[in-house]
Amino acid sequence: MIFTETDLSGAFVVDIEKREDTRGFFARGWCANEFKVNGLTERIVQSNISFNHKRGTLRGMHYQQAPYEEAKLVRCTRGAIYDVIIDLRPGSPTFKKWIGVELTCENHRMLYVPETFGHGFITLEDATEVMYHVSQFYTPNAERGIRWNDPVFGVEWPLEPAVISDKDAGWPDFLT
Repeated sequence: MIFTETDLSGAFVVDIEKREDTRGFFARGWCANEFKVNGLTERIVQSNISFNHKRGTLRGMHYQQAPYEEAKLVRCTRGAIYDVIIDLRPGSPTFKKWIGVELTCENHRMLYVPETFGHGFITLEDATEVMYHVSQFYTPNAERGIRWNDPVFGVEWPLEPAVISDKDAGWPDFLT
């Protein structure tokens, strides 16, 4: 795997290294040793799948508060998404900064989301499926969120949401 650190410290784009032949290709999508060597969380306790019927479905921005912070490894397995992460670490030099990465089933690209980052995505195609591995079990009482269009962050989404849950639309303003 090829690990490329983003402008947000600790967040990485992870590309697979294809070994191709006449059958197609083989590649590793996860290796605890490679994550450890790169200083990333190598613990995975849960794997989640999100299927989305419509283009413009927005999910996020989610995170879990201490002591249940999650690292995530996100991959689009069908369709395409614009995946966004926001650094919510108060002592970080990139606190309140965000990045967006296009993940598609064709590019096989993954995004490593460190603990204490907000995470969300918008689908760019109908019938999009996303799979992500997480380092902590889902803990409902620790679930938190920030509104997708909170002006504190100024995330530039590629399109307006067509579908969003009441919960995600109603997250409060971010307070530092």
